[in-house]
Amino acid sequence: MLQQTIKYALQLVSLTLAGVSMVSNAAPLEPIDNPIVVQRADPWIVRHDDTGCYTFIGTSPKFDEIELRAACRLNDLKIAEPKVIWKKNAKGPMSVNIWAPELHEVDGDWYIYFAAGDIDHPWSIRMYALKNTAENPMDGKWEEAGRIATPIDSFSLDATSFEHRGKRYLVWAQQDAKRTYNSALWIAEMDSPTSIKFETVTLLSEPKLNWEVLGYKVNEGAAVIVRHGRVLITYSASATDHRYAMGLLWADENADLLDSASWHKREEPIFTTNAEAGRFGPGHNSFVKAEDGKTDVMIYHSRDYETLRGNPLTDPNRHARARVIYWDAEGFPVLHPELTD
Repeated sequence: MLQQTIKYALQLVSLTLAGVSMVSNAAPLEPIDNPIVVQRADPWIVRHDDTGCYTFIGTSPKFDEIELRAACRLNDLKIAEPKVIWKKNAKGPMSVNIWAPELHEVDGDWYIYFAAGDIDHPWSIRMYALKNTAENPMDGKWEEAGRIATPIDSFSLDATSFEHRGKRYLVWAQQDAKRTYNSALWIAEMDSPTSIKFETVTLLSEPKLNWEVLGYKVNEGAAVIVRHGRVLITYSASATDHRYAMGLLWADENADLLDSASWHKREEPIFTTNAEAGRFGPGHNSFVKAEDGKTDVMIYHSRDYETLRGNPLTDPNRHARARVIYWDAEGFPVLHPELTD
């Protein structure tokens, strides 16, 4: 723990020297002991306001089930007992490739959005939902709530939901009808916790930048955070090996989020592989508050080596990690990819 504290202090000095003039609202209560959960990609964490404790969800390394785990410290999630709350079906929809589950509370109920295929058509990946009416997502019964349909019947995944100014939105990744790329990012207003208004569907971002098309043409894994007058969306791009990296979109918080002209896109990635730091292919992140309830933390996955052991679907070693987010003078996130966690 002493070494972690010293490392954290040195990183703060580096941030100051780098000219970051507006940092997180508070320092974390204790250094983060990374990885926070091993062999769990696409990590998503909910912090419960009433208890300050966390519920964690991520992709199972065998892509066959969905589990939850809970702890009151980020550092305790790795030792928390996981609870399997749903297993893949034997056949038909949701019977293979169970990917990227996310946990959301909507109108007092709990929903898990996830992607899955059909065992007879493994790459027919579509978006689905589970529902639980219990107060605590670790309790109660999770039931299948159906498919989340979109105007295009194509490869789709990584649904995430957020509420802003009285409206609830869904952001997801989907292949275009002409199949000119693997996935782009789309946004729509929701008319229920499991459905969208088709007439509001808007294209947010296509994989066109050089760093977004390495191996595969991909924009996916969106996560939303509203800070400093902006709605910010991080996302991931390229193949899910060491070339995987994170980008940034943003819109003014008062803008029409369903107008594509409201959105801006950074030309360069904001978080990438750093071999010296032992970080390869970081991405598919989420956001949560630290134990102090103030400090912004990014949760993401990465491997600690470059050469895959098999292929992305057979190498299980994408671990969930966390790092404090700093904010520059203009209110944009600063992740400082040159620093270790």
